[in-house]
Amino acid sequence: MRNKSRSRARIRRVLVGMSLFFPASLLAEPVTLRHAVELALKHATGAAIAAADEQHASAAYRELRNNYIPQATVGAGLGWSYGFPLSLEGSAPSLFNINAQSALFHPELRAFMRAAKTESSAASLRSKDQRNQIIQDTVLTYAELQKWEQRLARLHDAEPEAHKMQTAVADRVKEGIDSELDGTKARLSEARLRLRIAEAQGAADVLRERLSKLTGLPAANIETQSDSIPALPSLATDADAPTKAADSSPAVKSAVEHARAQYLRAEGERKATWPSVDFAAQYALLSTYNNYDTFYKTFQRNNATIGVSIRFPFFNASQRARVDADEADAFKAKKQAEVARNQVSEETLRLQRSVTQLQAARDVAELELEIAQKNIEAVHTRMQSSTANLHDLDNAQTQASERFIALQDVTFELERTQVALMRATGDLETWALK
Repeated sequence: MRNKSRSRARIRRVLVGMSLFFPASLLAEPVTLRHAVELALKHATGAAIAAADEQHASAAYRELRNNYIPQATVGAGLGWSYGFPLSLEGSAPSLFNINAQSALFHPELRAFMRAAKTESSAASLRSKDQRNQIIQDTVLTYAELQKWEQRLARLHDAEPEAHKMQTAVADRVKEGIDSELDGTKARLSEARLRLRIAEAQGAADVLRERLSKLTGLPAANIETQSDSIPALPSLATDADAPTKAADSSPAVKSAVEHARAQYLRAEGERKATWPSVDFAAQYALLSTYNNYDTFYKTFQRNNATIGVSIRFPFFNASQRARVDADEADAFKAKKQAEVARNQVSEETLRLQRSVTQLQAARDVAELELEIAQKNIEAVHTRMQSSTANLHDLDNAQTQASERFIALQDVTFELERTQVALMRATGDLETWALK
């Protein structure tokens, strides 16, 4: 029994050691596209930056609004007086003082508040646009990683056959059946396959690392799930897509709100020449050693003042220049919003036409791959009748591999364009989080 216990303990130690040194990539579990997008929306740095900008805009609005709340300051103005008690920083020397001030009537402040609130709305729309950007980056990174993983699996499957082909040709060269040139061509085919494997592995590692930065998952634990990408909708024939994209684009809406905020700021600068009223109050506990009793007929230690401060701006040339500058900025922002709208509409139309072209290109690539695969079957049939050799088979397999790679590339470009089109029309998030 003691020997059995020792054996079991030894087996457990071995299993624990194996788990520590087991390749992490073999422990990876498939990650669905939806889960990757959800993680990216929580973890991506772009989302945090957009949230900080939105919080900053909201705080700027509250800063202006809180001017209507009295601001109280408590302090003292301690000092020694010789002769008449002069003021310290505009206030009489005192043992203790309280000052309070707030805005009562400021037309320009209300305009600035509306501008800040509008800018806050623009920041929210920019945050939404950044959210769409994160979703698009995650979807495209995931789809491209899946492309390279599939290509890598196919290349690894072809590797033993390529090595077998190279060995067979080398034997034929030794027997004098094939020439040295044929042997070099066979080695070249195998070398090209190794190059493609290295290329695919490198691209997959880079994309896996990028997806790791987006989602927060360890790169070694990321493996795509082939059936987790929903079917892409066809928006290429929707004639209203450009208009729909321009109307729903958060970037366009943000530009429009920013232009509106600029006009409100210009209005605020213009109203800064209007009369304004402020509330003000002060209490001070004066000292007995600052000569107050010598220079004033009556003196008391406790003193308070409360009232309003009324200002009538009479002439301010620099303020007028500031109004002109802000009106120019507002006009510029309006034209930039128009440019943004036109760009979104034109880009959506371009994406629609690109989808149509890429769909046709994908159909061509599929047919070319089908022909290449049938050509391999034909070469096998000809080899049985001794009308084809290993070189013909190698050429047919190489052509089929190139056709497969071309089909993968054009399919991914089609997916990239369709994803961009969905982002333009506002359908991307709904599709990605199905």
